[in-house]
Formats: sequence, C-alpha cells, structure tokens
Amino acid sequence: MLALVTGALGFLGGQIARRLLGQGYRVRVLTRREAPELAALGAEVYLGDLDDFASLLRATDGVDGVVHSAAKSGVWGPLAQYVENNAMGTARILEAARQQKARYFVYTSSPSVVHAGEDLKGVDESAPYMADPAQPYAYSKMLAERLVLRADCPSFRTLALRPHLIWGPGDPHLFPRLAARAKRGRLFLFSGGPYLVDATYIDNAAEAHVLALDRLVAGDPVGGLPFFIGQDQPIELTELINSLLATAGLGPAKPIINKRLGRAIGFSLEKLWRLAKAVNEPPLTLFTARQLSSSHYYDLTRAKTLLGYRPGVSLSEGLRRLTERWANLAAKNNGA
Repeated sequence: MLALVTGALGFLGGQIARRLLGQGYRVRVLTRREAPELAALGAEVYLGDLDDFASLLRATDGVDGVVHSAAKSGVWGPLAQYVENNAMGTARILEAARQQKARYFVYTSSPSVVHAGEDLKGVDESAPYMADPAQPYAYSKMLAERLVLRADCPSFRTLALRPHLIWGPGDPHLFPRLAARAKRGRLFLFSGGPYLVDATYIDNAAEAHVLALDRLVAGDPVGGLPFFIGQDQPIELTELINSLLATAGLGPAKPIINKRLGRAIGFSLEKLWRLAKAVNEPPLTLFTARQLSSSHYYDLTRAKTLLGYRPGVSLSEGLRRLTERWANLAAKNNGA
C-alpha cells in the first residue's frame, strides 16, 4: 500500500507521514524542497507544487491513496491567494489522483468551515457550512472540502477530517502566535465567557488520518463524509491558553476586552488595513475575534463510531510533553 502525503514538511503532515511509516505503509511525500529526515525514515521524496499539475501527476503515479494536508494557513491575506492554494490546489491534486487511478483520498479540512462566529457547542457534522468570503481561510477550506466530498464514488473513496486547533511539540502556528503576542503585551482575550474550546494534540490529529485511510482501504462506509476531530476535552479558552503559555514559563493572560467591542475592533482594523493595502496582519482580525469570543467544540460521535477514533494522548499528558520539550530546549540552549 503506497500512500502519498502532501504538506509533509509541515507540523501535521510530517507527523502523518511518520505514523503511516510506523504502521507499515509505504510512503511518498510531495514537498517543495528536500526532506532528508523523512527520506532517512524510508519515505520517497518527490519535489513539486500544488500549482504544477505535471509534478502532481508524477507524485500520484502508482499510489493507492493520498493524504492531502498541505494548505495555506493563517488569518490574513487576499482571498484569491487562499482560494488558489487551498481550493484550486486541492482540485488539481484530486484530478491528478483520479487520473493516476488512486483509490483513496483523505483531506485535512478545518472546523472553521462551519464556524460563522457564534457558539458551536457539541454540534455534529450536520452543521451548515460557513460561506463568508470575508474569512478567506475558512472560505477556501470550505470550497476544498466540498470538492473532496463530491468526488467520492465507488472507485475513488474520499473523506474529510476537521481537526480542531492542533498543538504540541514542534507547533509552528498556534503556540508561537500566542507566545509572541503575550511577550509583546498584545494577547487580546475576551471577557463575557466562559468560552469552551477543544484543541487537538498533534499525535491524536495524525492518528485520525491514519485511521481514516485504514477505514477507506477496508471498505468501511466512510466515503463522502466529513469528521470532526478533537481532544474530546472541552476547556475554557483562557485556561487553555494560559496552560500552553505556562509550559514555556510565560505568565498568564487575562480577558480584558468586551466581546462586542473586540469584534468591532477586529472588523474596523481589517477595513483600515485593506484600505491601506497593508501586507502585514492587523493586531486583531474579525476571524480571530470570533474565535476568541465564542465556544467551539464538536460532537466526535461519528469519528468514534466509524473511524474508531479515540484521543490517545490526554490534555494533561500533552501539556506535560510540551513542558518537557521546552525544558529540553532551554537546557540545550544554555549548554550551547
């Protein structure tokens, strides 16, 4: 069984590739640059890009399944860039996989495809899509997910996973943003809670992808479906953020911004930045304000029932591992 993993130089994609190799899959990775660490583990490394269809055809030649985790992330930037990278890039690798007779396709989506800014407390996959192009990341991921699920057919089984707020050792996105803002005194937390969220430890998110591919290969009735993936431990947002900051020895942040005021500020700053045609991200965006001032956790029944998903690493264990990682890095730096 040969599986192609896109985005394998990224936080999640790399962990997926390693877990697939550990489970006995033959693994090929599509990357923009060499990946010596993955090659040393036995992965085939193919250089290419989602905007280069010829490279996608080469990468998918002979593969049985694709795990597509590559994406443009972030909360700021032109809609066209997000659509090109996340929606059109997904359309191209879908087509390449079909042309090369691959049989399985697992797509890394996001819960943001259904989050319009209000509370989502334990909702399941029947929640409607959020279709607001003013939120470019979420909108582009929604377009891509729909393409993937509509492509499902008996000869080409597809599904989409929606892992929520992935964190853990090696995280280049969530924690660094929190830490950088906290150090500058610009970590804006919102009053008016509690706001409950369910953030996913990296090992659990990666394992969900392996399970999804396993179930597709086994012929289980999972094709054409989206699945929420989480920690299954909703926690108050301020408590979660401060727990993450504490692993690196950073002090706690306090919720000081009113929900309505914060969202108005995010909306206004976006308008100002766009009028100024600024490239850098505003101090606060509407998307971020909505994420920080609402509950968002999901019903994992479908993933548990159909994929056999169980978060193997608990929240407390994940925090312990992250604390250990920061301690080891500090000791290494002090000894350098």
